[in-house]
Amino acid sequence: MNTCSLLILFYFSLCFIISLSHALNNGFSVELIHRDSSKSPLYQPTQNKYQHIVNAARRSINRANHFYKTALTNTPQSTVIPDHGEYLMTYSVGTPPFKLYGIADTGSDIVWLQCEPCKECYNQTTPKFKPSKSSTYKNIPCSSDLCKSGQQGNLSVDTLTLESSTGHPISFPKTVIGCGTDNTVSFEGASSGIVGLGGGPASLITQLGSSIDAKFSYCLLPNPVESNTTSKLNFGDTAVVSGDGVVSTPIVKKDPIVFYYLTLEAFSVGNKRIEFEGSSNGGHEGNIIIDSGTTLTVIPTDVYNNLESAVLELVKLKRVNDPTRLFNLCYSVTSDGYDFPIITTHFKGADVKLHPISTFVDVADGIVCLAFATTSAFIPSDVVSIFGNLAQQNLLVGYDLQQKIVSFKPTDCSKV
Repeated sequence: MNTCSLLILFYFSLCFIISLSHALNNGFSVELIHRDSSKSPLYQPTQNKYQHIVNAARRSINRANHFYKTALTNTPQSTVIPDHGEYLMTYSVGTPPFKLYGIADTGSDIVWLQCEPCKECYNQTTPKFKPSKSSTYKNIPCSSDLCKSGQQGNLSVDTLTLESSTGHPISFPKTVIGCGTDNTVSFEGASSGIVGLGGGPASLITQLGSSIDAKFSYCLLPNPVESNTTSKLNFGDTAVVSGDGVVSTPIVKKDPIVFYYLTLEAFSVGNKRIEFEGSSNGGHEGNIIIDSGTTLTVIPTDVYNNLESAVLELVKLKRVNDPTRLFNLCYSVTSDGYDFPIITTHFKGADVKLHPISTFVDVADGIVCLAFATTSAFIPSDVVSIFGNLAQQNLLVGYDLQQKIVSFKPTDCSKV
């Protein structure tokens, strides 16, 4: 994004922050809907739970590919990730409010949606937003192609409304949005686009700024597809992560600024520690992205191989091939189940235990696989790794952008 658009964003964000800085002292929460839940507009009832996992794994691979390309180009424009996210949220744009479903994404940094009149649009099955119908919609004048968030359209401001879990909607005037009218990214179905929660200047989090004390958190439920329950995305005071068991690790600032980089020092399985080094990106500050939109955890080949060896030493089950050909380490498991080992992630200053529900997945009847992917399978090994949302289940994950930390607290997300 060029200097012109950055100054414009700063101006509108400043007006926005001043008007809301005292309005949200207690914070608020919104629902996060897993895309495969029956509550999701993207729900496909003909698919079984195994197909959901396979599709999510493939989206993880595609998303990692996109992250690699974004990191490779390292351009400062706003980032719109194609339709590979896993959680949606409802929001409204305009006056009167026009309801939409957007993918809540920590890997994107703009609120982006399709708008009428649309020259070339993906097949959105729900109505598209018509700026001409909103009394609060205004285009931001800027001639640069980088002002268009990677698509042909308008960088604009309008009122954005979120449906708080308290039942009282909260409106944010003069929110910067990308209004796409000639779109090349791939989305599908009822999703209107993206609600960017990343670290860039146009992200919703950056725009909310001091009105939420630069804090947000989420608690992702395990098995949201089977239980049809929703997770929570929290802002402001509601997003504070505190109490027993909280550990925190620094956010590392580096390009592209949209991503939240952490430093992963090692994994451990039982008494065996696997150092996160030996690859071109291992051992460096900010060597892994924490991401809500990627299901699997993606790590370099050498680290994965050592992790797999440690699991093999402890798990005394028959090893079998993955019928989907997506996972490398799979086991035959009887109906009685199996007590798989805890895998601990050692972030800088924060040890986070991952229980088997977050590290092993059922891919077919009686077949369970290690839910990690290796970068070399699809992209060069020097890509930044990804700490995916499966590993974040039943953790309250808080982002404090003032203190520049991410905090983790073991939590039963069904009770928050």
